[in-house]
Amino acid sequence: MLPSDVDLSSPFGTVDGLDPDDIRTTAYEIFFTSCRSSPGFGGRNALQFYSSDHTNGDVNGSGSKDHAAQGLMASRVKRALGLKMLKRSPSRTSNSCSPNPLPSAPASTPSIGFSTIPGGRSRRPLTSAEIMRQQMIVSEASDNRLRKTLMRTLVGQMGRRAETIILPLELIRHLKPSEFNDSNEYHTWQKRQLKILEAGLLIYPFNPLDKADNLAMCLRDIIHSSDLKPIDTGKTSETMRTVCNCVVSLAWRSAVGPTDICHWADGFPFNVNLYVSLIRSIFDLNDETSILDEVDELIELMKKTWPTLGINKPMHDLCFTWVLFEQYVKTGQVENDLLSASLTMLTEVANDAKKVDREPIYVRMLSSVLTSITTWCEKRLMDYHQSFNEGTIGVMEHILPLVFSATRILEETAAIDKGDIISDSAGNKVDHYTRSSLKNAFAKMVGNGNAISRTMPFQQMCETLLRLANETEELAFKEKGSFSMVLKRWHPISAGVAAVTLHSCYGALLKHFLTCNSDINNEMLTLLQRADKLEKVLVNMVVEDSVECEDGGKTVIREMIPFEVDAIIVKFLSKSIYGRLKRIKDVVQRAKETETWNPKSKTEPYAQSAVELMKQAKELVVAFFDIPIAISEDLVYEFADGIEEILRDYTTFVASCGSKQNYIPTLPPLTRCSRGSKIVKLWKMATPCAVSGLSPYHLGLEEEGNNPRASTSRGTQRLYIRLNTLHYITSQLNTLEKCLPHSSKIIPSQKNRLANGNPRRQAHFDQTRSAIVGATQHVSEVAAYRLIFLDSNSVLYGSLYIGHVVNARISPALRVLKQNLTLLSAIVTERAQALAVKEVMKASFEAYLMVLIAGGSARSFTKADHEMIEDDLKHLKRVFSTYEEGLIQEDVVEKEADTVEGVVALMGKSTEQLVEDFTVVAYEASGLGLASGQTLPMPPTTGRWSSSDPNTMLRVLCHRKDRVANQFLKRTFNLAKRA
Repeated sequence: MLPSDVDLSSPFGTVDGLDPDDIRTTAYEIFFTSCRSSPGFGGRNALQFYSSDHTNGDVNGSGSKDHAAQGLMASRVKRALGLKMLKRSPSRTSNSCSPNPLPSAPASTPSIGFSTIPGGRSRRPLTSAEIMRQQMIVSEASDNRLRKTLMRTLVGQMGRRAETIILPLELIRHLKPSEFNDSNEYHTWQKRQLKILEAGLLIYPFNPLDKADNLAMCLRDIIHSSDLKPIDTGKTSETMRTVCNCVVSLAWRSAVGPTDICHWADGFPFNVNLYVSLIRSIFDLNDETSILDEVDELIELMKKTWPTLGINKPMHDLCFTWVLFEQYVKTGQVENDLLSASLTMLTEVANDAKKVDREPIYVRMLSSVLTSITTWCEKRLMDYHQSFNEGTIGVMEHILPLVFSATRILEETAAIDKGDIISDSAGNKVDHYTRSSLKNAFAKMVGNGNAISRTMPFQQMCETLLRLANETEELAFKEKGSFSMVLKRWHPISAGVAAVTLHSCYGALLKHFLTCNSDINNEMLTLLQRADKLEKVLVNMVVEDSVECEDGGKTVIREMIPFEVDAIIVKFLSKSIYGRLKRIKDVVQRAKETETWNPKSKTEPYAQSAVELMKQAKELVVAFFDIPIAISEDLVYEFADGIEEILRDYTTFVASCGSKQNYIPTLPPLTRCSRGSKIVKLWKMATPCAVSGLSPYHLGLEEEGNNPRASTSRGTQRLYIRLNTLHYITSQLNTLEKCLPHSSKIIPSQKNRLANGNPRRQAHFDQTRSAIVGATQHVSEVAAYRLIFLDSNSVLYGSLYIGHVVNARISPALRVLKQNLTLLSAIVTERAQALAVKEVMKASFEAYLMVLIAGGSARSFTKADHEMIEDDLKHLKRVFSTYEEGLIQEDVVEKEADTVEGVVALMGKSTEQLVEDFTVVAYEASGLGLASGQTLPMPPTTGRWSSSDPNTMLRVLCHRKDRVANQFLKRTFNLAKRA
């Protein structure tokens, strides 16, 4: 439980300049003076008592009866408040009172109710005066001085009303320093009396005091000067006369003219502090949780102080209520009967508060007292899990009605003043207490090692939230089985409200955790499943608690924002997919920035980036299906599509190696072939007869020992690595695909998803395979054209048939080609060799074809060259048809060589036949007939070479070295001779 009274504030505040002991002693002095005519206070017989307030009822409004009768029966006050009798001693009887002074107080406090006769011979019942002196801890010496003062003051004035006696002034006047043990004791005592006068007349006056009041200023100066030394109280003392004049004048002031009421101790809150000090004396000094059995008579006597203190019954009821509650708190909250008594007194307070003639001071007191009570109670109720336990939960049953009663009185008081309508707010308050206490209890659990932060390791966060889920469930069951059993009296669905609150608290932490993490794994899945279980428990608690509600608890349940664990899992699976796919994308991005296309090793002739890419992809698939949860087929396809998109992107990157057009030489302009080439003439003049039949290649371009080396450049070899990389990816796709559709965790899709208008495909990575096929074709083609037109240019397109066919045959070029193919086989993976070699073949045929029809001014042919050219073509075809047996079928070679053979066949025709055939074909292609008589148009260059293409035939004529061809071209197209 919380500390007892550290947070219990007095509704009346403190009195400036006076401590509790000063207040208590002064209260006793006023009490004794007011009761001076009662038995035990001044004489044996009751004397006539004059008072301006004749209300003599007890706490329940009943009149006082004979003291002996009260002593023989149980206390009516305690019976009305439900308090037990002490039964330690019989009540005193009225005839046992003695006017004699009490003997000196013993070292220890005797049992209340009896006094020891000197000598220890017998014991007699204590008088009310003796009981009060003991209860208020007043020394016998102080009590004797008080009695003497009253005797001196009231000589001949026994009928004088007590409220007309300004007691501190009378005490100062009649008590001399000699009646004290020493001057210091007297000075202290006098200062207290002056402080009492200051409090009652200057600080808390009944009637408002003008700040410029001369009497008040004078009295204040004298009081302040007494701090240094006592004022002279002798009969001739001018200071004393001034004090008497000021005090009497101030005390008898009235706002309505002359009055017979003296106001020196009835200003608020001075008067209430004095009266509360009196009421506190009803508690047994030996057991502060118990009220004396003599409480009835003591309270009756206390009422005699009302005229002096300006107290009435409503104010008494309010003070008595406060003292009961205060004592419960101060004594450690162990006596629940005091709480019940406070609640009973609140019934009286409620009746008093409904009266229309309430004084402003009373309304102020009422608000202050009830606010202090409700503040203290609500502080505990707002955190009742901390304030109470299973052993003290019964206290809540007393505190709740107490705070509701106090709150209702406050509301009704405000409604009377404002004319508002009162509504029952008990249920709303319990709702508020429940939510607040559960939030505090949850916060305490979090504070006890269950806090999470972004800097905490992921696994630790999961473990913390798992532990917190267990503790939250335990707290919910504890709430339902204990506290809610008490609270449901005022709020039928308090357990449901508690469940909703805990659901909200845990949900907030879960949401925070989810914002800190974007990947899902087994730990997170376990946590989410535990959260789902907790949510079901809490929802079920709300449903069970709401059975008797009109709406079945729908209002409360609507407050619960579902955890939506299934949706969260799907969401995080998707986020996890994108997060992990991003890591694969990063591999591709790094490859784009750093890949050099050098093989990983001789045994692994493909790019390192491809190895890393497929490794990451496999790990992603394994991790994805390693999560112990059923996965929808749609999500699997989404996952596979994400991987496929990355693989296609990488494939596109691998294939981004330019185009074959970058290596094909530009077609030279169409010109007529010269009859006698100057280059040939110069060549013959410069070379002796012994070497007249050799080409420039034979003179220096061939390697020693007639063993040519491969001319494959590093750039071309890197293209081979690209080919290998593409085939490596293809080889890994099957392994990757096997992990996807066959997992037992996959839930078949409930709908027939369509992709591109067709039913959802069953196979994965089809598009990747298709893209790789296209990329492989493209890279093979680029590599082949680079090899033939760039790397092998010096022995093929650059030198074949230069000058004269007989001197520049194809044999040297074929030897280099074979070496290049050997190197290709050594580098390119076996599966990619067929396509690579086929593309080299196609590039070779195209290069050979361009030599024949677009060889430029350095080349010219005659019909006699046809046989050598045809023979060279056969050798070129034989290189591929015999290479790596079965790698390229002979019919494939023949098919690819068709175009070249058609052109070679044209070269075997006579010039006249060529001219005739060309004319026919050219007129047909242009849409003009031979009989039209129109000029033959120049056939366009389409690049689609064939023996029936007019442009191809024209180029053969342009390279024909004879007069007929020359004249035809000059006459028909006005072509110039070659430079």
